[in-house]
Amino acid sequence: MTANQSTQASGLPAKTEPHAASSSETNADAPWSVESVLSTITPRYAENTTSPVPFFHLLERLKTTKRAGWLRFGIEHAESISDHMYRMSILTMMAPSSISSKLDILKCCRMALIHDMAEAIVGDITPVDPVSKEEKSRRESGTMDYICHNLLGKFNGGLNGQDIRAIWQEYEDSVTLESKFVHDIDKIELILQMIEYERFHEGRFDLGEFTWVSKRIQSEEVKAWSNHVLWERVELWAGLNKEPSWAHGTKPTSKPAPL
Repeated sequence: MTANQSTQASGLPAKTEPHAASSSETNADAPWSVESVLSTITPRYAENTTSPVPFFHLLERLKTTKRAGWLRFGIEHAESISDHMYRMSILTMMAPSSISSKLDILKCCRMALIHDMAEAIVGDITPVDPVSKEEKSRRESGTMDYICHNLLGKFNGGLNGQDIRAIWQEYEDSVTLESKFVHDIDKIELILQMIEYERFHEGRFDLGEFTWVSKRIQSEEVKAWSNHVLWERVELWAGLNKEPSWAHGTKPTSKPAPL
């Protein structure tokens, strides 16, 4: 399924309310830029300071920004970006030994907590938004540069910012085993949330369009998790005497073997 602060020494943020994720918080006719979003936030985050506190305050936006895909369906009290990343980080620690032995699990956990950090400013851009993949990448990359340089560049010699930027880029490049695994975790977390909302709302929402992500999972271990969650969905809707929608080829035809 996305921030900022003044030049005051305290770096204290303005009071904020939970808000919807948006691909743009600025004039739709103007080209998007990090600065165009920062200009809407009062007070601004303190930049180029040796204190990490302004960065700490930026993270609050991840706690209050809701995941856009769920809002599109009218789900009240939708999860925040931080909610999503937190469960992802826990899931990485549950990796079976068959795959954890090949991975740096600590890096995976950190990557899960970092991968959507740019959404604090960019917003949660979904595939249905009129923003190209290239433009989304440009916005998020520029935002991470701002976070890691303007907010963290002078803290601890800039080392923490450099580390965050490198881990975020590794996830985006999706070349290493760790990044591919975390992409799989991103998908299974969405599938879990999908059925949890359907169950909580007793079938009032059919979120079947999200089942397509199960076809993009690469690792056999996470595929096995996904198969079990999707079978839960079969049983849930059968109990409701309803037939939900499924993306092509995603509906399980039999109960999966025990994990």
